[in-house]
Amino acid sequence: MSIEMEQFHNVFFEESQEHLDEMEQFLMELDLDSPDKELLNSIFRAAHSIKGGSGIFGFDALTGLTHVMENLLDRARKDSLTLTSSIVDVLLSTVDILKGILHSYRTGGDIDWSAIAAGTEALDAVLGTSAPSESQTQGYGLFEQPLLVNEPEGFGFFAPSDEPVSARNEDEQAFGLFEPLPPASEKPAEAETAQKQPEEKSAPQPLSRSATERKGGTAASESSTIRVDTQKIDALVNLVGELVITQSMLSMISGNDSAEAEERRLAALAELERNTREIQEAVMSMRMLPMSFVFNRFPRLVRDLSGKLGKSVELCIEGGSTEIDKGLIEKLVDPLTHLVRNSIDHGIEKPQRRTKCGKNEEGLLTLRAAHKGGSILISIIDDGAGLNRERILAKAYENSVYVPEHPSDTDVWNLIFAPGFSTAAEVTDVSGRGVGMDVVRRNIEALGGRVEIESEQGQGAAFHIRLPLTLAILDGMCVAVDGQVYVVPLVNIIESIQPQPEQIKSMGNDKLLWVRDEYWPLLQLGQHMGVQARHQDATQGIVVLIESAKKRFGLLVDSLVGQQQVVIKSLEQHYKRVAGVAGATIMGDGSVALIIDVESLSSKVKTAPQPVREAS
Repeated sequence: MSIEMEQFHNVFFEESQEHLDEMEQFLMELDLDSPDKELLNSIFRAAHSIKGGSGIFGFDALTGLTHVMENLLDRARKDSLTLTSSIVDVLLSTVDILKGILHSYRTGGDIDWSAIAAGTEALDAVLGTSAPSESQTQGYGLFEQPLLVNEPEGFGFFAPSDEPVSARNEDEQAFGLFEPLPPASEKPAEAETAQKQPEEKSAPQPLSRSATERKGGTAASESSTIRVDTQKIDALVNLVGELVITQSMLSMISGNDSAEAEERRLAALAELERNTREIQEAVMSMRMLPMSFVFNRFPRLVRDLSGKLGKSVELCIEGGSTEIDKGLIEKLVDPLTHLVRNSIDHGIEKPQRRTKCGKNEEGLLTLRAAHKGGSILISIIDDGAGLNRERILAKAYENSVYVPEHPSDTDVWNLIFAPGFSTAAEVTDVSGRGVGMDVVRRNIEALGGRVEIESEQGQGAAFHIRLPLTLAILDGMCVAVDGQVYVVPLVNIIESIQPQPEQIKSMGNDKLLWVRDEYWPLLQLGQHMGVQARHQDATQGIVVLIESAKKRFGLLVDSLVGQQQVVIKSLEQHYKRVAGVAGATIMGDGSVALIIDVESLSSKVKTAPQPVREAS
């Protein structure tokens, strides 16, 4: 019987990736002065699981390296080895190598045997044993004898055998793939044989069958699956059952025109609407993952980069449980990584300089996530030197970057998003080439979000990323201009009014609306979208009061259609990018409605004068 092994491989790859992420996270959390035994046990179990699974599938490059790593961890948890910062560095480097091996097996790429040899040698150096020769680490990463006396024999890293399993411990019976070590009396003979036949071991062995068969094929997506709480599945099953009942009710009363049937039909339709919305919410909740999936990558990055730059940085993570759409999480990693690296490299000063400025030697870098209405706000905040306004302006003039007349701080900060812009004195492997910040903004805006900067000289800087909770569904208010329907995100709407004549003020050619004790600039949606509005006079139409990230303004439309939840469709994939439009949706009658990009519209609005109270 043919067994499709690919599905089992994918499960192993996903679980092994989780184990490696856990190992990295737990290693970062270890207190070297008093290591937590439970943390050490968890790290050991993660390595043990990877080793066992790789042995089952014949992924021998993983098996050999995790075995040596497991020996080191076993000594650490039994207090026969004292962990130091350098040892943790070796373990973290080993995790990196294991991630590379796992990626090679997943994609069918070549195994980096030299990296495995170097990693094994580093682990052996910590263990105090002689490093194995390159020929022993190539091919299958096998070793002549265990490094621990109490290590179970034949634990999935010796020569393959087709002979039946006999009298093995529980672990060996679970895997049952390899021969046990020979008795101690036979080891000298085995060693002698190995010395007589060095040529037979010198050549690298081919990749395992499972890896070579996948080579050249399409690489599996590393994020093709998602774990869902069974309670969410159960809730969805119950909702589908309710939907089936409602559909059955509608079928029974169809064709019946009596008053009683009409009443039942309306009740069934209301029930159908409720069920549909609840199913929609249940399905969307399955795509939501905590921000910790992203944030947990950064303790290692901060540790390595701060050490490389000779800085002391404390990382504070807040709001890791805040949930966001899985599709957004995957696209956030690169922008956040760049912003974190910039904060450490350009923002936080070295300890000597911080001491002169009256600061603590250790810098503080904060990663924060929180829900703000229908959006998620992600902040990268440091207590470093902040952005240098004069240096940024000088660099902008030098590079012929457009600078507005009498620029505000916000205008100056936004200059760093210009392509090729960098104020670094020298180019390093960390930063300085001017590549990155423009990509950060472009990637964030492609997700329907925006980046905002706050900075104070000598006190630090904050980068705020505002994103929609999901890329699929939007609560909006449908408005009409000349018969064309547009959708305004509900989260940006304060209220809708029909102004009185005394509320409309003029300032040059611009119209202002006086409401809530302040002036609101007016923007005609029809004029911006290139259609002829039925009502040019604000007192005849409807003004929707909009609040964006930095501005408040009134949006003049002909009429309100009603509140509705819409499914967002990308306009760029089917047409092209349109200024002021975030996407499109299909309405119930089959027509297409454009979804308004509020942030883009706000950039067209002039800043209103400071609020003043009218004389009574």
